[in-house]
Amino acid sequence: MTQTRTTRLERGRSALGPALELVHTGQAPTRAVLTAELGVTRATAGAVAAELETLGLITVDAHPTAPVGTQGRPSHRLAVNPSGPVVLAAQVHADGYRAALVGLGGRIVATAPGCGTVDADPAQVISEVVGAGAELLRGTGRRCVGAGLAVPSAVAEPEGTALNPLHLAWEAGAPVLDTFRDCLAGAGVPGPSGAPPVTGFAANDLNAAALAEHRHGAGRGARHLLVVGTGHHGVGGALVLDGRLHTGSSGLAMEVGHLTIEPGGRPCHCGSRGCLDVETDPSALLAAAGREPGPEASLLRQAEDLIRDEYGTDPAVREATGLLIDRLGLGLAGLVNILNPDRVVLAGLHRALVEADGERLRGVVADRSLWGRSGSVPVLPSTLSHSSLVGAAELAWQPVLDDPLGTLGG
Repeated sequence: MTQTRTTRLERGRSALGPALELVHTGQAPTRAVLTAELGVTRATAGAVAAELETLGLITVDAHPTAPVGTQGRPSHRLAVNPSGPVVLAAQVHADGYRAALVGLGGRIVATAPGCGTVDADPAQVISEVVGAGAELLRGTGRRCVGAGLAVPSAVAEPEGTALNPLHLAWEAGAPVLDTFRDCLAGAGVPGPSGAPPVTGFAANDLNAAALAEHRHGAGRGARHLLVVGTGHHGVGGALVLDGRLHTGSSGLAMEVGHLTIEPGGRPCHCGSRGCLDVETDPSALLAAAGREPGPEASLLRQAEDLIRDEYGTDPAVREATGLLIDRLGLGLAGLVNILNPDRVVLAGLHRALVEADGERLRGVVADRSLWGRSGSVPVLPSTLSHSSLVGAAELAWQPVLDDPLGTLGG
């Protein structure tokens, strides 16, 4: 490295993390945009981009070309390195688990098929999903720089215990983070230096999904993003403020599933009645439509298929979908009044509800919000597949985004 480039890089060293995050989230497709976003000189932006390329994180187009008919010097294009390092992402839910390798940009590089049952011993299922991820790493030969786990429970910080795994047969207080890290060490998953163990992180699955949507999906560009969704069982919520998850004083914020919307409604696992958790999840839709759950697929898949295949032809399905939309709208209106987000993204079955009749849902939210229709917040369907997996990966990518050189030993 020349002395000039060294000097420029020293001036821009603090910009390495912000620069990587801009490329990671698709906000800096060229070096010219990177220069403007960072507020540095073109030479410093060039040195920063070159260092990130040396670390194997991004690619820089060495011979940029300008589109026909345009004038001026073409800017070097920037992109995440498709052959660069990955993180091991894992998700456990009520109907199984899945492991994946995820690169920068939220790109899923490889996945391992999920199992159909979840053991009552969290150590057993976490060991299995880590083993599946370790096999993917061996098969691809990719460098691993971290690992993230998403679980259907509030995860206390900093101890990493699952405090309310209501839809799993796990005991409250299961030490999921310690177990995850022990399993990573036991499987010999290497870290950035090539030696095990890799550092593991754990979070609630909706928190993880919200982070993914904010960086790579329908929530990109929002300052105050509210994400609400229902997966296989129950309802969760998450809030992203200025790019960071709001997890409260100890990781337990945004348990929105236990907002009461029907005081005399269905009994909830929390001991109350009529919570969003049991009034707007897949079981609630099937019950409202008069359908018995089948054994052939997850409840989420069955509920989504019911809306997709029969919403337009079966009055009972259409009525049940409308009922859940109205219930969900009540809960969202309360959250909008309290949190004042600039965007709401709906995931899981709730995505299917807004896609079925978004106008009805937005109308309920607007009618019951403090500001009425003139100030109604956009309510959008999520756009990512496997958002909790991608979000689990974001947990592991965060140290790299914060300090690329320090984390990767450059």
